[in-house]
Amino acid sequence: MIPADGDFRLDDEAATTRLGAAIGQALAAGEAVCLAGPLGAGKSTLARGLIRARTTPDEEVPSPTFTLIQTYEADGLAIAHLDLYRLSSPDEAYEIGLDEALADGAALIEWPERLEGRLPPDRLDIDLAFDGESRRARLTGHGAWEGRAIDYGA
Repeated sequence: MIPADGDFRLDDEAATTRLGAAIGQALAAGEAVCLAGPLGAGKSTLARGLIRARTTPDEEVPSPTFTLIQTYEADGLAIAHLDLYRLSSPDEAYEIGLDEALADGAALIEWPERLEGRLPPDRLDIDLAFDGESRRARLTGHGAWEGRAIDYGA
């Protein structure tokens, strides 16, 4: 077990998937994981790893770019996967069900900057960035995520 806060070097897609799985196993009801970073930085890969860790390894996990929200019944926890890229105001996230998702389970939020500071209090912020041929993930816990550890075998 290692602290969920800090920087993680992700040398390949498998490392990104493993990090998502470790976070998924630690995720609890009422919490959010917020994925930020440029296109191609690994948000969808990390999201798939997280969701498949709580469902099945072959779970189809499409990007909710056009549907805006996709919900999964995952090992006793409903997980709502939201892609906020196309939203024009933070209110739209709540109109499509962010509050309900957190009341009934957990939320995985891509493009959280669209919420303009109206982020859930119990969340893990993940900022993905390019680092040469690799990626870097900076994790910052808030609320219930402060001081939490994850089982990430690098």
